[in-house]
Amino acid sequence: VQLQASGGGAAQAGGSLRLSCTSHDLTFARYNMGWFRQAPGKEREFVATIKYAAAIRWRDSDYYADSVKGRFTISRDDAQNTLYLQMNSLKPEDTAVYYCAARPGSTSLFIKSSLYNYWGQGTQVTVSS
Repeated sequence: VQLQASGGGAAQAGGSLRLSCTSHDLTFARYNMGWFRQAPGKEREFVATIKYAAAIRWRDSDYYADSVKGRFTISRDDAQNTLYLQMNSLKPEDTAVYYCAARPGSTSLFIKSSLYNYWGQGTQVTVSS
């Protein structure tokens, strides 16, 4: 099972990028999805997560790391089997390889990477000051 992340690149501080994640193997609607990132020399860290389709209308359907709250937005288009991460007001400290991940659908939200079963290959985001 593979996820494909794309949309990374170079941006200036204050700019925006939108990451996408798709898969030919998983039906995204059945999965909670997440974004994680790993900067050079650092451990992989949680960025954002969203519940699966059946739970999306419930209260608190998504959750963000404090470092990105108010700047990043996670969303999903299950008809297109695509997960997004809209990143606005980018900062140099957002520079990292970004990974999308999936785990079986749940009404809970998960921020630990070990709780996700499937991963994308990563896409590089570089923000310059």
